[in-house]
Parts: sequence; C-alpha cells; structure tokens
Amino acid sequence: MKKLAILVCAFLFVFQLNAQSESPSPIIFIYDASGSMWGQVEGKTKMEIASSVLSESINDFAENQKIGLVAYGHREKGDCRDVETLLPMSNTSKNSVSSAVKKIKPLGKTPLAYSATTVIDQLRKNKEKATIVLITDGIESCDGNICEVVTKAKKEGIDFKLHIVGFGLKNSETEQLKCAAKAGDGNYYDTANASGLGDAMSEVATQTIDKKEGNFGVYAIKNDKPIDAWVRAYKTGTKEEVNALRTYGETRYMYLPSGKYDLTAKPLSSNVQGITIKNVESFDDKKTERTISFDGGKIASTTTNNGEGWDSTIKIKDENDKLVASGRTYGRVKELEVNPGTYTVEFQALAMKGLNTFQKKENITVTAGEITEISHNFDTGTFFLDAKADGNSIDTMVTIKEKNSGNHVDGSRTYNRGAEFLLNPGTYSVKVTPLGNYKDRESQSFTFEVKTGESITKTLNF
Repeated sequence: MKKLAILVCAFLFVFQLNAQSESPSPIIFIYDASGSMWGQVEGKTKMEIASSVLSESINDFAENQKIGLVAYGHREKGDCRDVETLLPMSNTSKNSVSSAVKKIKPLGKTPLAYSATTVIDQLRKNKEKATIVLITDGIESCDGNICEVVTKAKKEGIDFKLHIVGFGLKNSETEQLKCAAKAGDGNYYDTANASGLGDAMSEVATQTIDKKEGNFGVYAIKNDKPIDAWVRAYKTGTKEEVNALRTYGETRYMYLPSGKYDLTAKPLSSNVQGITIKNVESFDDKKTERTISFDGGKIASTTTNNGEGWDSTIKIKDENDKLVASGRTYGRVKELEVNPGTYTVEFQALAMKGLNTFQKKENITVTAGEITEISHNFDTGTFFLDAKADGNSIDTMVTIKEKNSGNHVDGSRTYNRGAEFLLNPGTYSVKVTPLGNYKDRESQSFTFEVKTGESITKTLNF
C-alpha cells in the first residue's frame, strides 16, 4: 500500500506539472487612455478603434489564457502617476477585458515608463513571467525613459517579453519605443488604422513569452529599401503553415523547427507582386536570416538541336500556372525578367516534328538581381522523301504517324521536288498518296526509323 501511495502521489505531481505547463503565461495589455486618443482616424476616434480591435483580437486567445489590463491617463488630466490595474494578470474573462476597455474615457498624459514599471513590479512581486503589450498613440509625456526601465528589468532577470504597438505615430517619435521593444525581446509595430492595428494584434498573439525564441529572421526589400511584407512559412511541398510574421520594414524573427520550408512573401504595397521561395532551411542551434528582395531576377533560356542553337518558344509560368513571361530563342540565349520566386519553364521547339518537341522544367528558382540559366537539347534526324512516276518527281500527300502510338506527327506535299522532314528519333509509319495526274494510282505505306543526327533518303515509284 505504501508503494501504491507513493506512485499515486508521483502521478498527481507529474499531472499537476503538465497542467501548469499547458497553461499559457499571462498577457498584460497596457492601454493608452491619454487625451490624444480622442483623435480621429478614418471617421472614428482612436479610442473606438483600439477598443474594438482589442476586444476582437482576444477572442482568438485560448480559453484558459490569462489577460491582465492596465490603463494610463484615464482619471486625472495632468497626473503622471495615473496608472491603474483594471484587471489582474490572473483574469481569464475575455468579456471583462472588453467591458473594461469600453468604459475607459481618455483624459490625461502618457506615462509610458511609469506604466511599464507598474507592470514589471507586479511580475517581480508574483514571480511570474508574462507577455506585455503596450498600445500607445503618443510618446512619453512625463519625462520617463521606457527603454531604460525595460533594460534595467531585463538585467535584473525579470522574465517578460514586451511588444509595443504604435498607433498613428510619426517616424521621428518611434526611436525610444523601438529601443524598449528590442530591449524587451519583442517587436515594435507601426500601425496607422484599424486594419494595421488588427494585423499587429494578430501577430502579437503568436509572439508570446511561451513561444520559443525566433531562429529565422526575415528582411524584405525593394530597390534596396526596406518594405513591409507578410511572410508565411510552410513545410516544404505542403500547405501546412508553420509560422508567419510581418516585417514592418525591419528584420523580424519567427521560430521554425530545424528543417526546410517554403516561404510566401506578400508586400503590403499594392504595386508589388508576392513571391514564393522554396526549400529555405532553418536550424535549432543557430539563427538564420533571409533577405527577401522583390526586385526582378532573370531566366536565361537556351535550346539546342543535336547540340546546335535552335529556335524555340519560351513560356514562364508561376506556381498558379499563370503565364508571366514569354519569348523566342531564335537559336540564341533568351533572357526574360520575372519576380523572384519559383517557376515552370516550357520549351516548344519550332520546325521539328515528333513526340519530343516539348519540354517542361519545373521548380526553377529565381533570385533577385541574379540570372538563372537553363537549357534543353532536342534530338532530331532528317527524312527525305521523293515520289516518282514515269521517271519524274510527282506531287503527293505525305502523312507521317508515330508507329507505336499512332499519333499524327507531320504531313506535307512533295510538289514534284520531294519533301524533307525534321523528326525526333523514333519509328514512324508513312502513307504517300499521289495527287494530280497520278491520283488514280494506289497509295503506298512503309515504316522507317529516325536516329539522332542521321539522314534518311527514300524514293517511291508509282
């Protein structure tokens, strides 16, 4: 019985540990209730937009997600200590968050440093780790330095991740906020409207303190300048999404387990097309960074016939089988510019006939600013037919089929001078039917074999 009791106790202890590990760490929102939140964006006050987006965003949180709420500037107009914990970090009621946010009336200052200090003090007291999300439409107005506060707390060993969402800020106002987010192992999100705020909140929900540290960094550029883009990572060759992030014009990190992935990158700029990059690799034991350029790259195509330059049409299609570029080689190298990504290139040889005049090359990767060279060689032999009657060449109709499949390959007339056919290697069946003054004479049929680089001459007498 004693052994059984010990086993039961051990089981309960492990179960409790597992239950605790499965419970996500708190997410604490620091909400801007300063007077500037009465300002309008797209016909609505910033307060209305922030309240609505926050209420909608938390609906995607797990049911057991703890959500704390701290507001500043909502009680006293000129008080730099006007910071209040409206909901403790132990709260799991989403309705309570929505209700509390809706009741807030913006009024006072923007004590960012003191707000961060208030939350960090709670973490220190409760010995808890958490994700802190600061939403602000303005800069510090109480002589504090939030970057210094966060840096000091991190050195002390307080375990938290800080994300800052700037709402309608100017570029010149973001330096201290970006510094604080970086010091807090988080991200700074620059948003200008409801849509941008929603995107930021969606990403924040995936970048919590419980998530493994990002090991795969992405930086998006166009014409050597950083741009904002959504990047999604899928297991190579599948549609199984593993992680996603938005670059916000900076290098942003996400965690990808060691392995290979396909990336889809879509700029938020409407005049730049999205691209796909296949087989990128991540590693658990080191950080990897990938610059995604939306500048064009080139595919240089070459086709040959028996090793000599040959004329072919070129079609380049994207992963949705959409034609993005086309041209002809004319026996030379043909360069076509496309967006970076993965493509299929189709060659159609001209002049030659047979079952191997078409070639498709898949998974051709194009990198910005680089030339990807591809080539294909077609094989042919020549077949010359002369039809004669009464010692003279006559006009006939020639029909050529591939012997095994019966597929029609080519057809022509001899026009009293014979006809030459350029054919892929293979075995063919031919039917020759006299025309004109000799149309009453019976057709003749035979088979022949074409070999690479060889010429065959056949004379038929009617």
